Amino acid sequence: MLWHVLDRLKRSKLIDEIALATTAKGGDAPLLKIAKGGGVKVFRGSEEDVLDRYFRAATDFKADVVVRITADCPLVDPEVVDAAIKCFLDGGFDYVSNTVKPTYPDGMDVEVFSHGALKKAWEGARRPSEREHVTAHIRNHPGSFKIGSVEYRENLSGMRWTVDTEKDLKFVREVYKRLYKKGRIFFMRDVLKLLEKQPELAEINKGIARNEGYAKSLREDRLVR
Repeated sequence: MLWHVLDRLKRSKLIDEIALATTAKGGDAPLLKIAKGGGVKVFRGSEEDVLDRYFRAATDFKADVVVRITADCPLVDPEVVDAAIKCFLDGGFDYVSNTVKPTYPDGMDVEVFSHGALKKAWEGARRPSEREHVTAHIRNHPGSFKIGSVEYRENLSGMRWTVDTEKDLKFVREVYKRLYKKGRIFFMRDVLKLLEKQPELAEINKGIARNEGYAKSLREDRLVR
């Protein structure tokens, strides 16, 4: 799944460099092999303080703009990624995402932010949820950051294309069986056409709450001093 995420991101026209920011745990060795085999740089950091991992990775790789894609999104569309990057660059924003007002399918998520905004979040975030979820501090303080939203022409936020459960994985595998061809990628529009023809596929992982992991973090939150 990680290989496909990286392969799809390589088709972006606006990304300069791809890096994998993973943990220092020994169990991540297979991920390093996949990344290095594809010419992708690797940074290893904290497992729980993901914000710290991101900040240190961005600083280490001298990234002035960071594009955040999570590895549980094997249907990520490079055209959607480029649209978010273009919005960020043209609008002079600190942070841009297509999840500020969700209209894209869950699993098309992309976030773009400046190194300066990331540093400000890294310095200011205290709650565990803001350390675990990289951009939560930015989104929780709209008065301190210039935030931009990328929205689709219709609301497709009820569609679930991410992989958090076995049912999600089954759905994605069925999509890949029908659309994937070696050496080529398919796009969001191709998945939508497939689901128009075979709507029963969407029933495979129907009914799972969006952003369940973040909601869980909020329930467990406490102020770290």
